[in-house]
Amino acid sequence: MNDVNIKTSDRSGSTTISSVTTVSLPSNCTGLNISNCVVCSPGHFANNASLNCSCCPAGSCFAPEDCLMCQQGYYQSQAGHVTCLPCSKGAYINLTGSTECQPCESGCYANETGSKACRDCLPGHFSKANATICKPCAQGLFCNTTRCSECTICSGGEEALSTAATECTGCQPGMYKPPNQLLCRICPSGYYQIEKGQESCNQCPEQHYCPSPDMIPIICPSDALCPPGSSAPRYCMETFFIRSGDRCVLTTLTIFLLVIVAILILLMFIVLIVCCKKNIKQRDPVRSPLLSKEPAPGQAARHSYGISSDMEPLYAGW
Repeated sequence: MNDVNIKTSDRSGSTTISSVTTVSLPSNCTGLNISNCVVCSPGHFANNASLNCSCCPAGSCFAPEDCLMCQQGYYQSQAGHVTCLPCSKGAYINLTGSTECQPCESGCYANETGSKACRDCLPGHFSKANATICKPCAQGLFCNTTRCSECTICSGGEEALSTAATECTGCQPGMYKPPNQLLCRICPSGYYQIEKGQESCNQCPEQHYCPSPDMIPIICPSDALCPPGSSAPRYCMETFFIRSGDRCVLTTLTIFLLVIVAILILLMFIVLIVCCKKNIKQRDPVRSPLLSKEPAPGQAARHSYGISSDMEPLYAGW
């Protein structure tokens, strides 16, 4: 379209200039009535390679059937366009003349634009809706078919050690796995499991011990103790203890030594008490210092009337 200036004159001789919009058409469009052009509907586009559309304003043609439908993998949601848009990644359309694309279903993907169809995820992989790639299954999960929307946990006694697993394998002897766990575990101490693909372990029985979880229980030695759940035999101290049933008891020698030690401790306690009492007596004199038999230092013993001075005074009756 071009703007053209047109000069006109009235009777008074004055001149006016007006602007008129004209449509630039190809040379072979001369004489065509562009007022008959219609806008292409959604899902279609104007084919400017044909005269029926190139002679009309952009996005329109002389008749609706002159507009072309969007091809597979492309869409157009609005009217009056000369092109269609490709579907984005994760979406597709397998019809012509579409106004929108469809998201890829779970278990499928589209990693490029303009897809006519989504691709299936391979075994060992999964995807959700509108996915651009498929993800591998994590350890402990598997998928053995195509188009998996999610991976499945292995059943009890089985595991998937690698990612993108398509099958599960049984737990090795000495290991176990409950149904709600992902990977196999080693049996705890005092337990064993000699079979493959088990959900639990067995406790080592009485009078046996289990040094390794993948071995059958070993009979306990005659001079040792092996209660249920033993991983190794337990021996009594030969000098001080002796086995009696399922426990260790004191030997006769041990009892005799304990009695001797107890007697010695008692005697030492008695001697200590006697020594303490003797010391108390020595520190507490029987008589008063005034009645001491010994004279004071530097003084000779005085005698009165044949009576020594350290004797108690006699009452004379005065």
